Amino acid sequence: MNLRLERVLLALIVVVTLALGIGYAVRTPAWQSPDEPAHYNYIAQVAANGCCPLIEPGDWDAAYLDTLRGSRFAPNTLVRLATVQYEDHQPPLYYLIGSVVFNLTGGNLTALRLLSLVFGVGVVIAAYALVKALFPTRTGAALGTAALVGFVPQHLAMMSSVNNDSLAELLIALTLVATAGRISGRHVPAWGIGALIGAALITKVNTLFLIGLIPLVLLVDGLRRGRKTFPLGELIGVLLPALVIAGVWWARNLSVYGVPDFLGLARHDAVVVGQLRTADLIAQVGAGEYLRRAVETTFNSFWGQFGWMALPLPGWSYTIILMILALALIGWLIMGVIKPYQNEQKIPATAWLLLGGAVMLGLLQYVYYNTEFVQFQGRYIYTALVPLAIFAALGWDAWGKWAARSLDAPETTWRYALAAPTAAAILIPLNVYFLWRVIPQLAP
Repeated sequence: MNLRLERVLLALIVVVTLALGIGYAVRTPAWQSPDEPAHYNYIAQVAANGCCPLIEPGDWDAAYLDTLRGSRFAPNTLVRLATVQYEDHQPPLYYLIGSVVFNLTGGNLTALRLLSLVFGVGVVIAAYALVKALFPTRTGAALGTAALVGFVPQHLAMMSSVNNDSLAELLIALTLVATAGRISGRHVPAWGIGALIGAALITKVNTLFLIGLIPLVLLVDGLRRGRKTFPLGELIGVLLPALVIAGVWWARNLSVYGVPDFLGLARHDAVVVGQLRTADLIAQVGAGEYLRRAVETTFNSFWGQFGWMALPLPGWSYTIILMILALALIGWLIMGVIKPYQNEQKIPATAWLLLGGAVMLGLLQYVYYNTEFVQFQGRYIYTALVPLAIFAALGWDAWGKWAARSLDAPETTWRYALAAPTAAAILIPLNVYFLWRVIPQLAP
């Protein structure tokens, strides 16, 4: 595929993502996205009083939240909406940026949703860049990855609502891109990678895995290249800026919440009284039923369960999603049989460590969170969405390679690179259907 066509297709993916995202931002009723009032109120507090609020007793009122959700945020229930402040423990970067938009627009909810969407579009572009950095010749997989990241319905809905998720995902993706560039031999300064990690750490707590994964990847990459001395300077170059940037926020938390609560999570757990605990649910339904619910709800909500988990997708849509995932899995089997990439430059093991490590740590974070609270929300796995999308896109891309070989055609022909983006594009009409037939059901 020539570069011009590749760029046109990437631009098309970005435009479609923007169009669908704007649709979700405009058509989703106010506050009908998980935790949106609490994130909005954090921004409002920063806009009015500066950085940063403290999470305190009263910021979480389980009974009032049940009333809000039960009424679908009916206007007569919103009198105390400004008291919903249980996200006040979150790191500040997203809210500082959001406060600028808040002041410029008078606190317009749609404008703040569109700010999140801008960050989300950045994730789509960074996903494409990550594949090109690790697998330079696999254009189809790069476009397929970008398309999948951009078109997952629940991901689109989250990218188009007020929360710090899309900025955190963008910084994770950029960190992976920078690290991929460095292990691929490009000149990427260690301090630049560290600065990205630091920015991620002051955006959302679930980016913490980067501070372990990235140094490990760089250390293993040094061993792969035959380095016989410990890369102390490189590791310091990564860790020092990351810890300096994050350390300012952590020191602040220690000063207001006490030792050892440098993340503010202990204070958060003490405030959110009434949230369903894992041990309580297992005692009620048993371990087997707990696991069944966990797997089913996690899968469903990863792809789409709108509102505050109240509105799953129609059953037939999950069937379609399972079918395109099955195509990706079969694609990996095809790779094992026909070895479509055997003539390409061998991918270093550190590339797989980078992607596999991000997936594994993202999943472990999700499991760990659910050991205390019942939070079967697939969106919490979006820290690993980009590498997961890469694995799916590589499977779809193998179909194009197989088709080219079956037809005795050049594998570089552009049409055979469209297998992966075409598979992801199946989600486009689903999103259009959800926007016009499902999302309106969230209205009070």
